[in-house]
Amino acid sequence: MTGLLADYLPLIIFLGVSLFIAAALLIAPFIVAYSSPDPEKLSAYECGFNAFDDARMKFDVRFYLVAILFIIFDLEVAFLFPWAITFGELGWFGFWSMMIFLGVLTVGFVYEWRKGALEWD
Repeated sequence: MTGLLADYLPLIIFLGVSLFIAAALLIAPFIVAYSSPDPEKLSAYECGFNAFDDARMKFDVRFYLVAILFIIFDLEVAFLFPWAITFGELGWFGFWSMMIFLGVLTVGFVYEWRKGALEWD
């Protein structure tokens, strides 16, 4: 039984150290933070200037479109890394399946480009 516990000792030490660091990072701001804020520090601000409109105002749909495009092409890169690492083992099937995937994304990118989604007027 002691051999089994000795195998788990590095894991227990790691968990203990990580819990200590997490607790220290949670408690340290309360100890070292400046505690007497002035009125300027408590004032509302937005991007360096006072808020000029309601926070619940309508946003242009292009903000959401750009965010969706970013997510799509960010996921493309997330799929390219594992494919590139195992490229030698996949063979032609893996190569052509990734080319089809990239082709579909390219068609979507060209469609968005032609529709003017990437232009900011």
